[in-house]
Amino acid sequence: MATIHFLMQGKGGVGKSFVASLLFQYLKKQDNVEVFGCDTDPVNNTFAGYKEFNITTLDIMSGNDIDNARFDLLMELIATLPKKAHLVVDNGASSFITFCAYVKDNLAFDILSGDGHQIIIHVLVTGGQAMPETLTGLNALLQHFGDYPPVVWLNPKDGPIRMNDNDFYDFAVYRENQDKLRAVIELPTYKPNTYGRDLTDLLARRWSFEAGIDSSLPLMTRSRLFHIWRDLERIIDQANLV
Repeated sequence: MATIHFLMQGKGGVGKSFVASLLFQYLKKQDNVEVFGCDTDPVNNTFAGYKEFNITTLDIMSGNDIDNARFDLLMELIATLPKKAHLVVDNGASSFITFCAYVKDNLAFDILSGDGHQIIIHVLVTGGQAMPETLTGLNALLQHFGDYPPVVWLNPKDGPIRMNDNDFYDFAVYRENQDKLRAVIELPTYKPNTYGRDLTDLLARRWSFEAGIDSSLPLMTRSRLFHIWRDLERIIDQANLV
C-alpha cells in the first residue's frame, strides 16, 4: 500500500515545510514512485506555496480543536492513494498538540497501518533558542507513537545543535531512544554569501531545485543549486525511505 510521511513538530519556524519540500522532491526523483502532498497547517500554508507540486490544502482545525469531518477527509485521501504511492503531509506547529491527541485517541495511525499503509513520522530538531522546545517535541512523539520510529532531521539553521559541549548524540533523548529512531538526517550549513544565499532565494521563490537549476538564473547560481541538491539527495538516501 502507500507510505505516509507526517511532518510533525510543536515549534514553528524550524524548517518543517522546507523538509516537506525536500521529501517531496526526493521521492519524485525515485523510479516508479507517485508522490502527493497535503498541507494541513491552519496558519502558514508554506508547503502549498510550491505551486509546481500541486499540493492539496486541508485545514483540519476548527478553532482550537480538530474538525472530525475534515480529518476524515485526510483519512479518505490516504485510503484512495494508488499502491506504492507516497504522501507527504505537512502539519502545522499550532495544531501539533491537538493533532497528536486526536491521532492517538482515534487510533488513526493504527488504522492506517492495519490497512497496509506505512507510517513514517519526520521531526525536526534545530539549534539556537528553539532547541529545547524541539527536543521536547521529539520526546513527545517518541512517547505517544513509539511503534512508529521517526526520522529526526537536525537543522542547524539557527546555530549548532549543541548544549554544554554535548551534541545531539550525547543528549538523553537520543541515548535513551536511539533504538526507536528510523534515522537521523543532518542537514548541512552553507556559506551565507554564496550557497546559503542561493538556497534562501530559491526558498523565497517557492521553487524546486529542478526549477532553479533549469531556470535562467546566473550560471554559477545554477551550478551551486545543483551541488546543494546532489548533497541533499545523498544525505536523504541514508533514511531508506523507498
